Amino acid sequence: AAAEPGAGPGGGGSVPVLFCFSVFARPSSVPHGAGYELLIQKFLSLYGDQIDMHRKFVVQLFAEEWSQYIDLPKGFLVNERCKVRLVPLQIQITTLGNLTPSSTVFFCCDMQERFRPAIKYFGDIISVGQRLLQGARLLGIPVIVTEQYPKGLGSTVQEIDLTGAKLVLPKTKFSMVLPEVEAALAEIPGVRSVVLFGVETHVCIQQTALELIGRGLEVHIVADATSSRSMMDRMFALERLARTGIIVTTSEAILLQLVADKEHPKFKEIQNLIKASAPESGLLSKV
Repeated sequence: AAAEPGAGPGGGGSVPVLFCFSVFARPSSVPHGAGYELLIQKFLSLYGDQIDMHRKFVVQLFAEEWSQYIDLPKGFLVNERCKVRLVPLQIQITTLGNLTPSSTVFFCCDMQERFRPAIKYFGDIISVGQRLLQGARLLGIPVIVTEQYPKGLGSTVQEIDLTGAKLVLPKTKFSMVLPEVEAALAEIPGVRSVVLFGVETHVCIQQTALELIGRGLEVHIVADATSSRSMMDRMFALERLARTGIIVTTSEAILLQLVADKEHPKFKEIQNLIKASAPESGLLSKV
């Protein structure tokens, strides 16, 4: 491929490169002679909002002679048109599930009126969900809300106050990971963790969680704010998700992790939310 004159260090020109990450592929260019560090910088400039820096990565080059990707050769320099990809390794640098308000977003999934008579302990998860959203407002945490086919299943229940939600979106797909949701996440700098709750545990919650971890995000499912019609479906979904590395936790643990210190300026208000604890319904005994 012809290099563009005058670009790059020393007037060496630039070289077209296709940068691939996950399901995405974006054409760009780098200076002629660019190496590993410049490729990483370009990946971050293109996909920084989606790359979880708590993972380890390998850069691979598409090798025509093998018709597949190979690990970037030692000392590799870009001198002709090529295709590279960034691959997250399965080994993840331990984060221990730490949460900070600046890197967290809340997902409230399908807490709708028509589910009220069918979902076990629905009143309890509404109460806990409302307190989580109050906590999110106090701590300045973005909230994304979906409603499954609201034309037929109704809107989010009135008890849940959606004031200040970043996005309230109707859907027919079970997973919350829609193009509009991905775009909203891309607008939130530094997002690392998603706190997920709603219904149903074994359908929309499970599918959302699996898609999110596939994108390198850490997922915390709030056990006392998610349920299903069947407690067996709920139990096996939570067990399966925990085995994949998703963190199954509780609303009190989430809120106290987010404030982290008694001296936090919002601690008293968060503490008051926690004191309004959910009834002893037996929901958590069925995790």
